[in-house]
Amino acid sequence: MLFNSFQFLIFFPVVVLFYFLIPQRYRWVLLLIASYIFYMCWKIEYIILIIFSTLVDYYCGLAMGRREKRNKRTVYLVISLIANLSVLVGFKYFNFISASLGDLFNILHVSWQTPTLKILLPVGISFYTFQTLSYTIDVYRGQREPERHMGIFAVYVSFFPQLVAGPIERSVHLMPQFYKENHFDYQRVTDGLKLMAWGFFKKVVVADRLAAYVNHVYASPSDYTGLPIWIATYFFAFQIYCDFSGYSDIAIGTAQVMGYSLMENFRRPYFSKSIGEFWSRWHISLSTWFKDYLYIPLGGNRVSKLKTNRNLLIVFLVSGLWHGANWTFVLWGALHGLYLVVSRLTTGIRSRFLAAMGIEKGSFFHKVLQIFITFHLVFFSWIFFRADSISDALILLRNMFIFNEFQVILYPVITRSGFITAVAVILLMEAVQLLQRGGSVRAILAKQPAWIRWPVYYAAVFIVLFLGVLNEQAFIYFQF
Repeated sequence: MLFNSFQFLIFFPVVVLFYFLIPQRYRWVLLLIASYIFYMCWKIEYIILIIFSTLVDYYCGLAMGRREKRNKRTVYLVISLIANLSVLVGFKYFNFISASLGDLFNILHVSWQTPTLKILLPVGISFYTFQTLSYTIDVYRGQREPERHMGIFAVYVSFFPQLVAGPIERSVHLMPQFYKENHFDYQRVTDGLKLMAWGFFKKVVVADRLAAYVNHVYASPSDYTGLPIWIATYFFAFQIYCDFSGYSDIAIGTAQVMGYSLMENFRRPYFSKSIGEFWSRWHISLSTWFKDYLYIPLGGNRVSKLKTNRNLLIVFLVSGLWHGANWTFVLWGALHGLYLVVSRLTTGIRSRFLAAMGIEKGSFFHKVLQIFITFHLVFFSWIFFRADSISDALILLRNMFIFNEFQVILYPVITRSGFITAVAVILLMEAVQLLQRGGSVRAILAKQPAWIRWPVYYAAVFIVLFLGVLNEQAFIYFQF
């Protein structure tokens, strides 16, 4: 079930209505049923995978809780890791691994019959797998007690607002909230609805509007040169941000309406002044997951510089692979890892360069320059993320610097007025985000008199309804 669908327009109010009508002790039942229905709207059979992960990790958690010494818990952690990662690898990566081995054997002139599985990738499998794994790892480390209420644990694994595209929540944050009784609170509910509206604006007004142009250019990389490729890639940078952060805003707002707090997942990432800062602002729930469960266990930055750089590269290679079963994603992750390593190695050189150029460190010009460079490093990496293959990405990189012939930028996908509208809604979104530097826009509006607030609310609804692309396009990160 998509957030931007008629189904959800009916589903969500019904769930909220019953949620506040029934006693607290039965709410976990409602949330579990609602979450399973929400997920089964895509493919009924795949609910079995969620139930499997839930049962395995619930019992592994209980078993680890009965053993005080960490070494005696290891076997149950291994069971959890094997069970969850086997499902993830089998459904998401089997064909990728098989095809890659086939390509390798062909290069070596070895006969190889490539086996493939004709299966549909379960929606959100990477998200709920990482969420439930964080629970078993935390129990193994002794950072939390095992959850004894199977129903509450099942809700934690499948909580419908963030089930298929995050934020990837930690059990220590989300699970205790299911025991808390939430009463209807007008301010909290309206705040949640406002955040949902902002998420819908990002998704249907910005992301889905840009998608048509991006999809057309990237589907035929050989047909375009110069400016169209630049525009398509700039558009994709904002499309993927608005698509994914829009989902996160709707998810956080949906949970807030019912009284639950989900972690912030995006924090104006395109205003970052370095790649390191970008990853502290982009998909925060995933970047912190990798930091806590992979980077730090590898030694983090507590080891030699060489090993620290190795750890960074490993984390970003795995992060790239997490995003998709394609070498384009691996290369995208490797690029970000390389950015961070080069940044660490060139700190002194860059400081001396700034001094030689007479640029004061920390000045307004320096900050703008940092934001510009960081954005375009990310921009360059998005080409590999969006391209269907590495060969397509290389074609795009080659063609984007060819400006020797005039080419119609807009035809046949988007009209001139449509192009202007697309740029205008991007600028509107960025203007709002600049306002957010001084605090939440919801909080800023709440301080204004009614004659200012309500026209803004009506204008927001008008923009979504009349400028939105209301054709129920799936969210990009559903494929991950």
